[in-house]
Amino acid sequence: MSRPGQPERSATYAEVFADAEFRWSWLALVGSVIGDQLARVALAVLVFDRTGSAGLSALTYALTMLPDVVSGPLLGGLADRFPRRQIMVSCDAARAVLVAMMAIPGTPLWILCVLLVAVQLLAAPFQSARTAFLATLMTGDTYRAAVGLSTVTVQAAQLAGFVAGGTIVALLGSSQALALNALSFAVSAVLLRFGVRERPVPMGDDPTARPSWWGSLVAGARLVWNNRRLRYLLALICVPGFYITVEGLATPYAVSVGGGPIAAGILFAANPAGQVVGILAASRIAPARRMAMMGPLAIGTCAVLIGCVFQPGLWVTVVLWMVSGMCACFMPLAQATFVQEIPDAQRGQVIGLARTALVVAQGMGILVAGAAADHWKPAMVVAVAGVLGVVYAAGAARGYRRAAI
Repeated sequence: MSRPGQPERSATYAEVFADAEFRWSWLALVGSVIGDQLARVALAVLVFDRTGSAGLSALTYALTMLPDVVSGPLLGGLADRFPRRQIMVSCDAARAVLVAMMAIPGTPLWILCVLLVAVQLLAAPFQSARTAFLATLMTGDTYRAAVGLSTVTVQAAQLAGFVAGGTIVALLGSSQALALNALSFAVSAVLLRFGVRERPVPMGDDPTARPSWWGSLVAGARLVWNNRRLRYLLALICVPGFYITVEGLATPYAVSVGGGPIAAGILFAANPAGQVVGILAASRIAPARRMAMMGPLAIGTCAVLIGCVFQPGLWVTVVLWMVSGMCACFMPLAQATFVQEIPDAQRGQVIGLARTALVVAQGMGILVAGAAADHWKPAMVVAVAGVLGVVYAAGAARGYRRAAI
């Protein structure tokens, strides 16, 4: 703890891990993220093996993301109506059952798709509850460190799942891989049930007033819109909608520089790997300086990509994309600051709305970049996305700086 009048010092990951509740929730996160990534690969392989259609395989993968657009606003508020541990445990237990049903050999494809959508719908209330829970468990820079550590964990686990997923599916088969995902959700539910303390439902200014479902959604949206700090923080959180193009165009970009699947995999991993390095490095910087760097780093994530206009070779591109990822270390800080600004009684709903905004921004970025890549070279599309991202991020950073005064 910093003494009064002294600058806040940086929290360490050791301090974060010293909290037993965080340790159990972190272990649950590791297992479920790896299981999720494994399930995505298994489903794509399963659908392609049955249908021979690359389009249906891609659609199945997309179904793991699309439900967030609906579930964020509609289900995120559950974390404000029920105890948050109860929400997390219930969501994980339900997902374990649903994925176990998907693992049954011979399940018709349409049933697989319905089950998959149901599984993904439960992700929003779980994430809203988990994020809000962490904000009550920890405060100040300790909370920001916990968010950064969670982001590093997700990125590293996704990379591990991406690298090992194909091999595991090839060795065990799609059904067995899905069964492992079901097991990961079940283990997560047990860890959260017995490792996290139950807390009461957060109450607003008037404990007797409970807004309707629609009223909660409108109140959450109004809170963000009427608060300039929250509005511009959310704008910063949506900056990935521009630099996400590097992941969406990794395969055609690799082909354009004379590479193949291995080159595509390297490019795909460059940005997340850079983000892991950036977050770990940023954790050693004083909190006040980190806050001051948030806007410039958001701009930097996109500015670096403008270098692709020169159509560099594979390894120069890898460096550019990794540096972009390193600058993306601003994201956990922006997300943590955003959550800390929200009253506890509304956190679940507002987090759900912010999650939807981010997913929509990323989805639109990939769709537009993909369409543009049909007419222009991938390197040019990435460079243009970088230019547009710089303009957008600069506006968001300027707005937040003024609102914070």
